[in-house]
Amino acid sequence: MSAEAPRHFIQQIIEEHNAEQAWGVWNEHDAGPTDAPGPLGQAARQRLGKPRVHTRFPPEPNGYLHVGHCKSICLNYGLARLHGGKFNLRFDDTNPAKEEAEYVEAIMRDVRWLGAEFDPALGPFGGGLFFASDYFDTMYAYAEELVRKGKAYVCELSADEVSQRRGTPKQPATSPFRDRPAEESLRLLREMRDGRHSEGAMTLRAKIDLASPNFNLRDPVLYRIVHAHHHNTGDKWHIYPMYDWAHGFEDSIEHITHSLCTLEFENHRPLYNWFIDAVNDGRTADGSGPWGKKIWHSRQIEFAKLIPSYTLLSKRNLLRMVKENMVESWDDPRMPTVSGIRRRGYTPEAIWAFCEDIGVTKFDSVIDVTRLENACRDHLNKIAPRRMAVLNPLRVIIENYPEDRIEHFDVPNNPEDPSAGVRQVPFSREILIERDDFMEDPPKKFFRLSPGNEVRLRCAYWIRCERVIKDENGNITELRCTYDPDTRGGESPPPGPDGAIRKVKATLHWVDAARALPATVRLYDRLFTTEEPGKTTGNPFDDLNPEALRVLADARVEPSLAGITPDEPRWADGIRRFQFERHGYFCIDVPSWRADTRPFAQGALIFNRTVTLKDSWSKAGKS
Repeated sequence: MSAEAPRHFIQQIIEEHNAEQAWGVWNEHDAGPTDAPGPLGQAARQRLGKPRVHTRFPPEPNGYLHVGHCKSICLNYGLARLHGGKFNLRFDDTNPAKEEAEYVEAIMRDVRWLGAEFDPALGPFGGGLFFASDYFDTMYAYAEELVRKGKAYVCELSADEVSQRRGTPKQPATSPFRDRPAEESLRLLREMRDGRHSEGAMTLRAKIDLASPNFNLRDPVLYRIVHAHHHNTGDKWHIYPMYDWAHGFEDSIEHITHSLCTLEFENHRPLYNWFIDAVNDGRTADGSGPWGKKIWHSRQIEFAKLIPSYTLLSKRNLLRMVKENMVESWDDPRMPTVSGIRRRGYTPEAIWAFCEDIGVTKFDSVIDVTRLENACRDHLNKIAPRRMAVLNPLRVIIENYPEDRIEHFDVPNNPEDPSAGVRQVPFSREILIERDDFMEDPPKKFFRLSPGNEVRLRCAYWIRCERVIKDENGNITELRCTYDPDTRGGESPPPGPDGAIRKVKATLHWVDAARALPATVRLYDRLFTTEEPGKTTGNPFDDLNPEALRVLADARVEPSLAGITPDEPRWADGIRRFQFERHGYFCIDVPSWRADTRPFAQGALIFNRTVTLKDSWSKAGKS
């Protein structure tokens, strides 16, 4: 989020809070190390005395982050940066049955790739790395406190029985254990904690309002029994907090000022408020009351989640796609995961531009994924060096070009950036062009190469097709052409004796046949063929795009790509990106983001297509 971005409703709320100092100001105890060198100390000093803005991104480590999460990351980190505040990364690791350390590492990597540095030792707006499991002791103490206050009870109804007794809008829910004495509930809760009861035998529920029109308030479950190993706390706990119970307290403990959530949590906000208020009941500001000092009460604000078209973001379905080998992995470039689009070649800058473009609203709507693709095109057009690659080669022999001559032509690296300079590309008697750039019997408006027709080779010469060579099956194997020496560099030749000026209507890219490098090119496209996968049949996998990946194993690329490795310092995220002229934007493939899997180390070049040069889907939809 930049200062130039339009002010959305959350920004306006924060400005109102700051004007009245609703959350106080940063002081020497929480502003950060003011004596630290460089940007860290400078940010801490600038923070002193300014209104507090402290945000967080709270993912569950039960899968990889997807593009929908990018909006929340950019929003939370962007607001902290804009107001000189702090940003936390906090894992809501309250369900050990579905959480893995692999997901934790992947999420940390992806958040950092987006530029949202959470470590206060590495970034001026970092607030820290935290886990809900860090607070299990505190949250459990709050649970016992609510039991002693008569605001929670142990219920022995099964999950099915709770569901059956949930009631209707006009009929309240019921539980025969609601009036259980606090002492008995406290004893049973401790037995649950110590592992003395089986899973599903009982739960701890809040005593709120069984007749509430908001079903979230109908005595929700706070703790359930789970006998599972936790990636962070090991086997210490046999009960785990429900997300609703944990969420508000995590924000409270970290003194988050603005707890930004997507719209599906709007009906949960009264519940979060009730939990904080229930703990604060009987507490005082100075801690002199019977229950101690009041705890922090963050402000929750809801916004519309990111729902891109042609995309599936359900973690359950994404996990299914990985387990059932519909894709290769979580970071398959067809996947909408952050790791997937990163491997495909998207840039953090493009993601930020996209998130600013779609804005922040209170109304869910499907966002055309073309806007994301265009944001990527716009950024890569500015930064990506141009290279020539022939994906489906056809050999061309220039019969009047000397067999022993090799020339080098200056070709611009990036017309959008003159400072990028030029590179030299070799040229000789035998070159390769795209097979689609030649037709033996072309239609009327085909201006590329055909028998007797003349075209320009990019930055090289004009050539004319004289003969077509075929094999015994009638397949075209090569073209025999001639060139005009007066067109060196692709320039127009001088007028003829009669003053006539020759013109060509097409410019082709090419590579030198003898010096081009072999490469495998993976042409990635949208994973689904419909805007809302599964809308017609109910099964999103019915709409999988069979053309989402096409592999071209016999491509050839210009020799300037030799020795390119993804870990060059200028590419901090570990990818080299290029525009293959007339084809699109591509990057060198780096599978799984592990240093031990580097195809280029064995001399094999593998390129992933990030996006095409132009949007082809909207055109196809209109045809």
